[in-house]
Amino acid sequence: MTSALYPTYARADLAFESGEGPWLVASNGGRYLDFGAGVAVNSLGHAHPRLLEALQQGATRPWHVSNLYQIPQAERLAQRLVDASFADEVFLCNSGAEAIECAIKTARKFHAANGEPQRYRLITFEGAFHGRTLATLSAGGNRKYLDGFGPPVEGFDQAPFGDLAAVETLIGPETAGVLIESIQGEGGIRVFPLEFLRALRTLCDQRGLLLVVDEVQTGVGRLGSFLAIERAGVSPDIAALAKGLGGGFPIGACLATKEAAKGMTLGAHGSTFGGNPLAASIANAVLDVVLSEGFLERVKRLEPVLRQQLAELEDEHPQIIDSLRGEGLMFGLKTRVPNLEFLKAARDAGLLLVAAGDNVVRLLPPLIIDESHIAEAGKRLRAACVALESAALAGAAQ
Repeated sequence: MTSALYPTYARADLAFESGEGPWLVASNGGRYLDFGAGVAVNSLGHAHPRLLEALQQGATRPWHVSNLYQIPQAERLAQRLVDASFADEVFLCNSGAEAIECAIKTARKFHAANGEPQRYRLITFEGAFHGRTLATLSAGGNRKYLDGFGPPVEGFDQAPFGDLAAVETLIGPETAGVLIESIQGEGGIRVFPLEFLRALRTLCDQRGLLLVVDEVQTGVGRLGSFLAIERAGVSPDIAALAKGLGGGFPIGACLATKEAAKGMTLGAHGSTFGGNPLAASIANAVLDVVLSEGFLERVKRLEPVLRQQLAELEDEHPQIIDSLRGEGLMFGLKTRVPNLEFLKAARDAGLLLVAAGDNVVRLLPPLIIDESHIAEAGKRLRAACVALESAALAGAAQ
C-alpha cells in the first residue's frame, strides 16, 4: 500500500486498534507488551482512566483559545511544575524540540539581558540528541541528521562524552552555558556519572554559565525522581520537558529559575498552540498520578527488578547481548547482532522496544508496570534471543 506520508520512517507493518495499561492489541489480533511506550511518551500506559476522564471532560470545553487570553488549566500546570521542581517560571509549548528551542533562547537572552549579548554559545556533548529542528539538530551535532540541510545553526561547541577538561577548554568569552541530557537516550542510553553532573554544576557556577538540562525523555518520573538530574543532588538553571508530560498528548515545557528567565520578557517568545486548555488539562491529569503519594518511590523499587531481569538475560545469552546500561525505567541493551534485527525478533515475540544509537535497543516501559510485566518482558526477551541464536546456527550450517 502506498502512503501519502513523507517516507522518513521505516515503519513496521503493524497497526494497533486498542490498548490497556502496558498492552497493545494490533489489527492482526496480536497482543503486544509495550516496553517502548511510544518512545517514552505513554508514561501511564494506554487508556489510563485518569487520562480518559481528563480528555472526556476537556472535550466538552473550549479546546483552544490562544495565549491572548488567560488559560486557567495552563496556569495550574505551570504552578505544579514549579512546585515539583527547581523552577520559578514555565513556558508551555507543543513538543520536546520546541522546549529545547525555548531553553536555548532563554539561555541566550539571559546574557543579553545582563549586557553580554556576545555570550550565545552552548557547549553540548558528542552523542547528544536534542530534537529535529535546525537548531536542535545543530546542538546534537549528528552529521547523519544534518546532511542535506545546509550549514548548521551557529552557536554550539561539542565536548566528548563525560570529559570535564574538554568542557573547560571550550569555555570562552562567547559561552552562555552547557546543554546536557543526564542520560543520552537516542545516543544509546549512555549515563553521565553523578560526579560529572555535580562537577559540571560547580564549573558553571564558577564561570557564570547556565546549566541547561534536556529532560525530554528522562523527566516526569522515568528515573523515580521528577527530574533525572535530581539524582546528582544538583539543580539546573533551565530544563526542557515533553514526552511523558502529556502521557501521549503533545505538550512540552521549558522550566527556568526567575534569574535565568530574566530576558524572556513581553514578546520575547510565543506559541500559538502551547499550553492550550485541552493539552494542559491532560498534562495536569498526568501529574495527578505521577505526583501522587508513593508513585515515584514505586518506580524506584522497580528499577532493581528490571535491572536483575536484564542482567540475567545478558548472562544467559552472551552471543546476543553485549552489555546492559541505564537507570530507573530507562534501560538499554547493547546487542552483538544489528539492533533492528533484535527489535524484529522481540516484536515477533510480542514485545515492543525502541532502537537507539551505538547498536542499542531501549526499554522504556510505562511507569505503571508491575513486577509481573517485567517478568513477562524477560520471558519474551529470552524468546527473541533464542530465535536469533537459532537463526545464526542455521545460517552457519548453510
